[in-house]
Amino acid sequence: METDHEKLLVSAIIPTFNRGWIVAEAVKSILNQDYPNIETIVIDDGSTDDTAKQLFPYLDKITYIKQENKGVSAARNLGIKKSSGKLTAFLDSDDLWTKEKISCQVNFFQNNPDAMLCQTEEIWIRNGKKVNPKQKHKKPSGMIFESSLNLCLVSPSAVMIKKKLFKTTGYFDENLPACEDYDLWLRISATLPIFLIDKPCTIKKGGHGDQLSNNHSLDKYRIKSLQKLLTADNLTRQQRNAAKKVFNEKCAIYGNGCIKRGKKAEGKYYLELAS
Repeated sequence: METDHEKLLVSAIIPTFNRGWIVAEAVKSILNQDYPNIETIVIDDGSTDDTAKQLFPYLDKITYIKQENKGVSAARNLGIKKSSGKLTAFLDSDDLWTKEKISCQVNFFQNNPDAMLCQTEEIWIRNGKKVNPKQKHKKPSGMIFESSLNLCLVSPSAVMIKKKLFKTTGYFDENLPACEDYDLWLRISATLPIFLIDKPCTIKKGGHGDQLSNNHSLDKYRIKSLQKLLTADNLTRQQRNAAKKVFNEKCAIYGNGCIKRGKKAEGKYYLELAS
């Protein structure tokens, strides 16, 4: 790793879809960083609103790429492949960074050269008001695989990752319309620590209706991710047993939920998956 901040390029990647009402704020929070060497890449995932118009004033400071609508995973993956930095940071288009976010994480990597991924603490804003995350959302640090099985405890907007890691762990799964981050972090945390910087440098905004996290079928995609994980050969016996236990629990809960909503065939399929 380079030790000179001027030489260590960080690639900040914003995936966005029909977020013209807010995406410029995300861009400005990158441009306002106190770290001097950042390339900002915005991947527009086929927006049909005024996203391009809102970003026009910043085109001399950012790389703007528009693709046909393929989903957030494809947008992030394209951003990674187009990036030049040794370090990659993601920012969802409805979130913000405090001005020291990037410098804080670069300093962490320089002080911990063997680390591959870290995330910061977050400030949560819901419908314009600050809220406190529940205990179940408390972020762990280090080998977090088992504690992350039930619920995703790594936020894309809080992460910084060494780009070379994608060559060994793979990219975001473009077949998952949601929980693509849960899937990637589990693949990584099965063999590597994910470190937490105990400083709130990420502002996570929520409450608006277009968030993927509002999808009521998220466990369906977590089940698919766990199913893939259980067919891999890189889990320890303890990890496999923990993943299988959560897989069975989620299949049972989701399957029974389907039956209650009148989706008997789908419910039966998931109940049979649990064993």
